[in-house]
Amino acid sequence: MRRLWLAIALLTMWGHPLAAQDRVLTMLAELVNAPGAPGFEDSVRHLMVDYMKPMATRVTYDGIGSVIAQQGTTGPRIMVDAHMDELGGVVRRVTPAGFLSMQMLGGWFDQALVDQRWVIIGSKGPVHAVTGIRDIHVAAPEERTRVFPRESIFLDVGASSDAQVKAMGISPGDPVVPDAPFIVLNGTNNYLAKAWDDRIGCAVLIEVMRRLEHTSHANTIYYAATVQEEIGLRGGQTAASIVKPDIGIALEVGIVKDVPGVQAEEAQEVLGGGPGVFLYDASALPSRKLVAFVKETAAGASIPLQFDFITGYGEDGAAIQKTDGGAPIVNLVIPTRYTHAHNGIINRADFDRMVDLVTALVTKLDAPTVARLRDYAP
Repeated sequence: MRRLWLAIALLTMWGHPLAAQDRVLTMLAELVNAPGAPGFEDSVRHLMVDYMKPMATRVTYDGIGSVIAQQGTTGPRIMVDAHMDELGGVVRRVTPAGFLSMQMLGGWFDQALVDQRWVIIGSKGPVHAVTGIRDIHVAAPEERTRVFPRESIFLDVGASSDAQVKAMGISPGDPVVPDAPFIVLNGTNNYLAKAWDDRIGCAVLIEVMRRLEHTSHANTIYYAATVQEEIGLRGGQTAASIVKPDIGIALEVGIVKDVPGVQAEEAQEVLGGGPGVFLYDASALPSRKLVAFVKETAAGASIPLQFDFITGYGEDGAAIQKTDGGAPIVNLVIPTRYTHAHNGIINRADFDRMVDLVTALVTKLDAPTVARLRDYAP
């Protein structure tokens, strides 16, 4: 299966200048093109283990499928987290006429679901599908501006009977993911794909591990690629209960303001403006001391920072900070356009700067620094 998704990744980059097809570009394409709905992260997990294992002191797993790669064996326990799952769904029912209903997994807009291409991962391999849409030639005038509820949406795989669907290897419970392959967007430094949330964070984990593979650091770093974040921060909680971190750093996507229709108080980030730091989200408040440490480290490395407050958001840091008596956490984000949809956009410079930032942070988190960050005595 990995070879299939690697072939897809390479095909989607075909035709771009060879100079643009660097190692990181190939890795990003592999990660976002792999299917990984919540609870069905197998393909992504295989990729992450293949990348991380050669650079790790050891690799372990929690009880629901998160990957925990360790570098080092002494010093404070630093957990760097990114989730592997993406928004998706599962097949609910197959009708006698060969159409499929779908249970959505994660926070979808209903208006983002119609007339989209999808991939169902059946027992015989990937099956392509499209969500149906009403034909405008027969729709009543009031339907033209209506948002159709997800309960009315169906998957069309080209079958004319439930028997044909079964012959394709599809049955209820099979995972469904968007069909939106990676591309370099028109020769720019912007990349278009599904699943940046949070494969871009997974890619940061890999690149930070690569930077530190042969570098000494005064701590033990646990790189957690977690599962089922989109349906309740589940892997963040289970992985953190194993790691028992002294410090937690969650890596996520940020929300940008540089697109039409975003109000002034809804988001503060821009694409290409550098890594972001969430000062508030609906699930967690970061440690004030840790935020100050991030600012100080970024300034010392000349890394631009953006800051944001997002009211409708949840992330693994919220689960990490409540584990084993509590740990200071911060949520670092890469600005992303069009999250929780088929097609999102990230900027390569933001990614590279995030790798620089996280590498600098974990390198400086020695025992005295961690003790200071965890000291709440008045």
